[in-house]
Amino acid sequence: MSDREFDYLETKGGDSVLLLLHGLFGATGNFKGIQEYFGSKFNVVTPILPILTMDVKNLSLETLVEYIEDFVKYKGFKKVHLVGNSLGGHIAQLFALSNMEKVASITLTGSSGLFENSMGSTFPKRGDYDFVEKKAKAIFYDPEVATKEVIDEVFDIVNDRNKAIRVVVAAKSAVRNNLKELIHKITAPVLLVWGKQDTVTPSWVGEKFHELLPNSRLELFDKCGHAPMMELPHQFNTTLENFLNKV
Repeated sequence: MSDREFDYLETKGGDSVLLLLHGLFGATGNFKGIQEYFGSKFNVVTPILPILTMDVKNLSLETLVEYIEDFVKYKGFKKVHLVGNSLGGHIAQLFALSNMEKVASITLTGSSGLFENSMGSTFPKRGDYDFVEKKAKAIFYDPEVATKEVIDEVFDIVNDRNKAIRVVVAAKSAVRNNLKELIHKITAPVLLVWGKQDTVTPSWVGEKFHELLPNSRLELFDKCGHAPMMELPHQFNTTLENFLNKV
């Protein structure tokens, strides 16, 4: 669905809003398991963050948060349950810090904000499909989760100079926006879901979030990498459902 400048998916399955925020190389398809499981119980809304389309001069975590603020206002949502993976989790935290009254709960999974290694030691090489495939598979504990569709999406970004530049700009903005001194101010209930084999935001990052967030619960998934909702969808959805039922 597309309204004005907003592109998004919406299930309209319930009154409570589950707002899903994808990561740097992510897309709405990364949340397919959540959309299908919760779609009839919640209004599951997945905005497409304009990371790859925003004017590069204006692109930053701050402007992406403003985009979500405008989107929430446009949709008339009074309160939302935020779910953010990777960079999306970082945006969720910044949104909550500025809009606490609109946040019912937050779920962070493989989130940046304290530490992240999204680029590794090198940015994926343009034109080298094998290299991109290796990088994409390294995100998961089970490399088979990185389907050809997932790899092709990353390859398309890497080989489009304008998109690649925007990814680098957004990643650098994330590094600059370390929230160690701020996130204790988040009072909403927080669920932290981390893969024990996450190489982008290692499990100790989840433990640090748990230490700094006063109202948080940490779940560590074994045999799981950076995207638990993709790699272990049943376990993730059950954990999220139990959390939402309590809050």
